[in-house]
Amino acid sequence: MFIDKSKALLDNPKQMNYGIAVTDVDGDGSFELFVAGYNGANLVLKYNGEGFVNIADDVLADAGRQAIGVAAGDIDGDGREEIYVLNTDSYAGRKQFADRLFDYQDGKWVDLFSLPENQNVLNLTAGRSVICIDRHGNGKYGFFIANYGSPMRLYELDDNGRLVDVAPEAGLDLTTGGRGIISLPLVSDRMDIFTTNERGPNFLFCNQGDGTFEEIAELAGISDPYQNGRGLAVLDADEDGRFDIVYGNWQGRHRMYLQQEPGKFKEVASPDMAMPSRIRTVIAADFDNDGYEELFFNNIGEPNRLFARQGDNWKMIDTGDAWEPDGWGTGAAVGDLDEDGQLAVFISHGESGSQPMTLYSPPKNDNSWLRVLPLTAQGAPARGAIVTLVGEDRTQRRVIDAGSGYLCQMEPVAHFGLGKNPFVKHVEVRWTDGKTATIESPKPNQIIRVSHPSS
Repeated sequence: MFIDKSKALLDNPKQMNYGIAVTDVDGDGSFELFVAGYNGANLVLKYNGEGFVNIADDVLADAGRQAIGVAAGDIDGDGREEIYVLNTDSYAGRKQFADRLFDYQDGKWVDLFSLPENQNVLNLTAGRSVICIDRHGNGKYGFFIANYGSPMRLYELDDNGRLVDVAPEAGLDLTTGGRGIISLPLVSDRMDIFTTNERGPNFLFCNQGDGTFEEIAELAGISDPYQNGRGLAVLDADEDGRFDIVYGNWQGRHRMYLQQEPGKFKEVASPDMAMPSRIRTVIAADFDNDGYEELFFNNIGEPNRLFARQGDNWKMIDTGDAWEPDGWGTGAAVGDLDEDGQLAVFISHGESGSQPMTLYSPPKNDNSWLRVLPLTAQGAPARGAIVTLVGEDRTQRRVIDAGSGYLCQMEPVAHFGLGKNPFVKHVEVRWTDGKTATIESPKPNQIIRVSHPSS
């Protein structure tokens, strides 16, 4: 499937890297990669027409901080995403280096956690993943952190512009070995949260619609208490109109949970998919634009895996150059950063040794595509929005990623492959506040930016 395009990574130091987030760092309307550097500086990789160059300034580079996770979201409602960087210098419990929350103010990046008024809410617990979530549906996001050995946190800004941890009032301040996180309207009409955990059951926090959450993983059938979760992704795997969950367990059986009815899941992973591995990141994406998503499993210290749907079954297929049997994969993200209509996968390496990043994309083909970028009322990417494409014979659904994989966050775009039949009846966008917009008969091979109905 994949061809090695790593030569396009023009600034690619050999170092330990972890999480990757895709966001518009420089505010020019195109997306960049923010790469968390653990034993080196953070990177901001931008496509310049020939390859990817590092444009991180000294503030974002933040060398020596031991970053592992990263996510972007518009926490202050100014239309530009802030960047949360999870620093972890210990395996569990208390850590030395607090996290960073970078906000672009007056032409420069400022760490909100460094301000005096926010010193009393520093996250000094070892964390494993971070995502953004719009729990109220008003276009202002918070950052939810899966801590390891201390309560989970949810940071939002109060009316005075100060950071507050609202996890206790929201019912999210549980303690476990937190690992991967996703947030989307999964079992309710608002953004829910699902976390894979280690040394304990998973959590499924159902949004109650009033800013609070109820934990229902056992009732939903996805608590998986005897495994050690890692990366995860969502997709409509059986095309029944409901989102399903795929995730990896560290050296344990991997899972595909189909949502049979709202809030009720059934485990259906094929033997090939369930086969244990040293898994880190899981990604769902239509790499070849045939209209069907593939599933990419990034492993550390052993070959990666790729799965494609064949009828009612998921089969392992050839990964091509992305096999990486000797890769120390720690994070991966997808995006169309060169804007050619095909998704590429970027893989970071680390933990067990310093390696440069790698970049893979599928061979060029004649399949058509359509990309949809919903925006909040404030003009930022509407992470958590659901985009539905109705074609001539099939309906496809995507959610705008708020954080997934493991330590990572994908591009905030709904990417649809259209195969050889590019006809689209309509596309519907549903925001986290329930408002919708419909685009009738859009032409293929373009990106459509969709403004919020109130903007």
